[in-house]
Amino acid sequence: MKTLATADYIVFLIYFVTVATYGLWIYRRKKSATSDSKDYFLAEGSLTWWAIGTSLIASNISSEQFIAMSGNGFKMGLAIATYEWMAAATLIIVAVFFIPVYLKNKIYTMPQFLSERYNGNVAMIMAVFWLLLYVIVNLTSILYLGALAINGISGLNIDLCMYMLAFFAIIIALGGMKVIGYTDVIQVVFLIFGGLVTTYLALNKVAELNGQTGMVDGFNYMMNQSEDHFHMIFDQTNSNFPSLPGLTVLIGGMWIVNLNYWGCNQYITQRALGADLKTARSGILFAAFLKLLMPVIVVLPGIAAYVIYTKGGLQTEMLGPDGVLNPDKSYPVLLNLLPAGLKGLAFAALTAAVVASLAGKVNSISTIFTLDIFKKKMRPDASEASLVRTGKITVVVAMLLAVIIAPFLGIDKKGGFEFIQEYTGFVSPGIFAMFILGFFWKKTSSNAAMFATIGGFLLSVGLKFLPFVMNLEFLSGFGFSTLVKQEDGALLYEIPFLDRMGFVFIICIIVMYIISKIDHARGVPVKGLEIDTKMFRVNSGFAAGALIIVGILVALYTLFW
Repeated sequence: MKTLATADYIVFLIYFVTVATYGLWIYRRKKSATSDSKDYFLAEGSLTWWAIGTSLIASNISSEQFIAMSGNGFKMGLAIATYEWMAAATLIIVAVFFIPVYLKNKIYTMPQFLSERYNGNVAMIMAVFWLLLYVIVNLTSILYLGALAINGISGLNIDLCMYMLAFFAIIIALGGMKVIGYTDVIQVVFLIFGGLVTTYLALNKVAELNGQTGMVDGFNYMMNQSEDHFHMIFDQTNSNFPSLPGLTVLIGGMWIVNLNYWGCNQYITQRALGADLKTARSGILFAAFLKLLMPVIVVLPGIAAYVIYTKGGLQTEMLGPDGVLNPDKSYPVLLNLLPAGLKGLAFAALTAAVVASLAGKVNSISTIFTLDIFKKKMRPDASEASLVRTGKITVVVAMLLAVIIAPFLGIDKKGGFEFIQEYTGFVSPGIFAMFILGFFWKKTSSNAAMFATIGGFLLSVGLKFLPFVMNLEFLSGFGFSTLVKQEDGALLYEIPFLDRMGFVFIICIIVMYIISKIDHARGVPVKGLEIDTKMFRVNSGFAAGALIIVGILVALYTLFW
């Protein structure tokens, strides 16, 4: 039933009071420093490794994972976990190679990096783009999907759910990065514990289909009954190939998705930019370990719902308003099967994921606008107190905009995970090319960066619509195109999304190299970063942790190939 019992409200109230009280305590304890802009936006020198790690996960895991990724688990199985497990490997790379560059050069925002490495024009274009992307795509999708999920569990009005989520996130975000970072620790505790409880009970429901009980029996029965849902790598005959095209998830576009997200994203890197290198690396490594656990929380419940559905259960509950099977209903439907009290815990876990992501995202919006636009272009002489005040106003304005426009974007029809990936994917290859060459090739020119910024987007759009003007069947022999049915019933050979990103990235790298060489021959000056190869060295503890993670990933992909 779409209602919460008294016990559920009590559990949720405990969660709310715990987070709010702890956040208020942190705010008052650090209040003397909140007039300093770097302290407010970055919590400079204040976050511990465990706070950084949990904050990274809290900011990353949200409604699109709980709802959309669980729905993808129902539809395609464990393979969707590649976004989580490949992220664990990506975080190691970011900790070793990216974070030292940022910290060595005292980089606090991504536009600042572009300004110091290239020029102000590139930085300003990307600052405006990131603001639009974060508000119109990310903030709205997190907010609206979160409201839909809470509506599906509690029966509360969707608009009311949005207002409550936005209000809670604003309260946390106004406290600055310290409050966000430390309250995220509590958010992740609720997120993981509540998520694991949901997974346990979902697997127990599966076990009951076979007259057994327990998580292990449920998992074994689930594997036996849905063996096709436990393959990580698809071939071209699989209907899900366009979403996860074979080995591309290991050697192609999936790396661009993850490296751009975890290494070139203000929303994520901001958590580590206020710490020293050892603390930042330890926090990121901790986040990588937590990432290994995420598919257990967000994917396995979707597969469990699939097995229950194929055995005759949830036949009505899994249908959308149009009477058609809707995989994205998997997680809310499972939560409605939980007993009173535990449903409240799962409800708190989902709310924690949404609120933490909203607070982190709106803080990044505030940071970019205040430090890269307001301070540089509008009020260069602004005081520290003025910057903090502007940041707080930006938090409120950005959230209000998201609340207003979210219902009109059709996010629920497209699916949150796909909605975010589609729109960020048009620019991710160019951005990542611009960052990676900017890091490690000192001859990369600002003209080359401008091409990556604009040309990468145009290339992505061009490849998206290329099938409408050219038959791409010849690429299917190489595994780079697949036959897809359009909404009007037409059949077209399309380049899978991840492959398209890979092609655009390669083209951007080549063209950037050529432009930079021409600029170098013309004597165009470039601004390289300060890089010392010694800063890429890691201590033995980090190396051991990284090897454990890689070993676990190899075992997982071998077992579920």
